[in-house]
Amino acid sequence: MSPAAILTISVAVIGLVAFVAIVTQPARTGNAYLAALLCAAFAGFTAVQIAKEGAVMFWINHSANLTGVQVWWDLITATLVALFLLIPRAKAAGMNVLPWALLVVSTASIGLLAMCARLFWLEHRQSAAPLQ
Repeated sequence: MSPAAILTISVAVIGLVAFVAIVTQPARTGNAYLAALLCAAFAGFTAVQIAKEGAVMFWINHSANLTGVQVWWDLITATLVALFLLIPRAKAAGMNVLPWALLVVSTASIGLLAMCARLFWLEHRQSAAPLQ
């Protein structure tokens, strides 16, 4: 089995475990540390990919055929849906959403995970604060 196939299967298994954890989690806010860790791990993997294959490979992968275009469309759609759902919560938590939205639009999941980490941290801090 190739290293890419092993990595693909590993990410699928991790994604399935994360899906189950998210769906069954009783907490009202997410885990800021987990989101930050995932952001750092994915950013690191992306840095390795860019160093090895170059940034142009993103364009090649998403424009080579209809499957690549479909994956690109899916990524953009999922990112916009996530922003649509996160921005009201982020505003309620006091975040300045424009810089975060620009980060998400320019880096997709990396920025989205960073935004989630910040939002979850703010929400947890607000919920843990004593009532006045």
